[in-house]
Amino acid sequence: MAEMITQEEKGKKPSRRLKTIKVDMTPMVDLNFLLLMFFMFTASFTKPNVMDLGLPGKDPNPKPINNVVIDEKNQVTFILGKNDRIFYHQSTADALNTKNLKETDFSGVKISKIISEAYDKAPIKENFTIIIKPTDDANYKNFVDILDNVAISKKERYGVTDIKPWEQKVYDNVTK
Repeated sequence: MAEMITQEEKGKKPSRRLKTIKVDMTPMVDLNFLLLMFFMFTASFTKPNVMDLGLPGKDPNPKPINNVVIDEKNQVTFILGKNDRIFYHQSTADALNTKNLKETDFSGVKISKIISEAYDKAPIKENFTIIIKPTDDANYKNFVDILDNVAISKKERYGVTDIKPWEQKVYDNVTK
């Protein structure tokens, strides 16, 4: 580990000796490698938690899209509000009011049940779409929760967009 080497200088008194200390660094290098390997192994075992949004792949030969108008019966719209509140409706701009903007919560399978009921009532099931509209007051946790419920319901057509002014007006009236 460490050793002391003593030397006598020529021409000086023999009582005074020059002492040189030599430190062996081999154990320190071994310890450093062990620590480095420990941190590398523990860091590689943690995996990040990510959610797959299911985005479509880029098509090299895109086909023209037919303008499919989504009827209010072929969609359900979820509005994410503040304080973990969530509202839903199946109405047009003219028909939406405070009575048909319904409120639910994230407990249990309520959202999945709402989605399945709306899907069962949809006239054209292949055009059924889930629309998610977070407000400025919504938090990220609620957004992830609604995406989890969409994944549970196994509906592949969904979209995220901004809340429309006519929906914002009704939402503000309900949350007062």
